[in-house]
Amino acid sequence: MREHVNKISIIGAGAVGATIAYAAMIRGVAQQYVLYDINRAKVDAEVLDLNHGLQFMPMATLHGSDDISACEGSDVVVITAGAKQQPGQTRMELAGANVAMCRSLVPSLMKVAPDALLLVVTNPVDVITYVVQQLSGLPSRRVFGSGTVLDSSRLRFLVARHLNVAVQNVHAFVAGEHGDSEIPLWSAATVGGLPLLGWSVPGRASLTEEDRARIFDDVRNAAYHIIRGKGATNYAIGMATARILEAVLNDEQRVLPVSSRMEGYLGIQDVCMSVPSIVNRGGVEAVLEQPVNEAEREGLRRSADTIRQTIRTLGF
Repeated sequence: MREHVNKISIIGAGAVGATIAYAAMIRGVAQQYVLYDINRAKVDAEVLDLNHGLQFMPMATLHGSDDISACEGSDVVVITAGAKQQPGQTRMELAGANVAMCRSLVPSLMKVAPDALLLVVTNPVDVITYVVQQLSGLPSRRVFGSGTVLDSSRLRFLVARHLNVAVQNVHAFVAGEHGDSEIPLWSAATVGGLPLLGWSVPGRASLTEEDRARIFDDVRNAAYHIIRGKGATNYAIGMATARILEAVLNDEQRVLPVSSRMEGYLGIQDVCMSVPSIVNRGGVEAVLEQPVNEAEREGLRRSADTIRQTIRTLGF
C-alpha cells in the first residue's frame, strides 16, 4: 500500500499563517502544505518566497490558492484568518468580526475537508474554537485551538530566566482564556521534578509571591508589548503551532494546554478554554485535571465565565 502523505492546509496568508508554514516546513512536520487566502497576490508571493528556500528544508510541497477546494484531503486545517488585533485592543474585542468570517468559512471547509482536524489560531481563540466546533458539527475532540501553548511557553521562559535553569526543565501551565483572564497553575508547576512553590536551591534565586506576580504580569501583557512594537506577534505562535501539528501528525500523545470544549472539568461546562490535554492523531484525547488550590479553581471558573459571556453575546 502507498504510504500516507500528511497534508496541512493553512487558512490565511498573513504574518501568522505564513510563519506557521515556515516553522512547520523547517521542522518537517508534513509532506504537503496548502496556503489559502482570498488575496491571491499575497498568497502567491508568500508561497514563492517559501519555495525558494525549499532546498534548505526537509522535502515537501507547498501550494497557494484563493480557491478553498485546494484544502481537499487535508489531515489538519489551521485557521489563522481574521481581523488583526490592534494596539490596545483586547482579543475579545475581535470576536464579532472573526465570528462573521467563520460563518462563511467553516461550511465551505466542511464541504472540501470533512475528515480534517481543525486547529484554530484566530483570536479570540477560545471563542472562535467554540464557534468553529458548533458550525462544523464535528466532535469536540476534532476541533481545538492553540490556546495557551504560547502563554505557557512565555511563563516557562521567564521562570527559567529568573531561576537560571534550562527552560526545558520548567514544567508550568497557563490555563483558562488565552487572554486577560488566564490563570497560571503555580500549584502544579515543577522545576526538575521539584515543586516550584517549594523551590529552594543554594546559590539560586528564590521565587517569591512578588516575583510570581511580576512574571505572570509580563506573560499576560507580552502580546500587547509586541503588537505596539512591531504590529503583530508571529514567530512564537508560528513555532507553537508547528509543535502542536507535530504532536498531532506524529501521534505523540503529548500534553499541551490547547483550547477545547469543557464538559465537566472542575465543574466547568459548555465553553472552550485551555487546560493541559493529551494531544494525538485523533485530536484532543483527554483533558488532565491538575492539582489546583481554591484561588486557582475560582480563577478558572471566572475565566470560563468571561469566555462564555462573549460566546453568548454572539448568539452561540
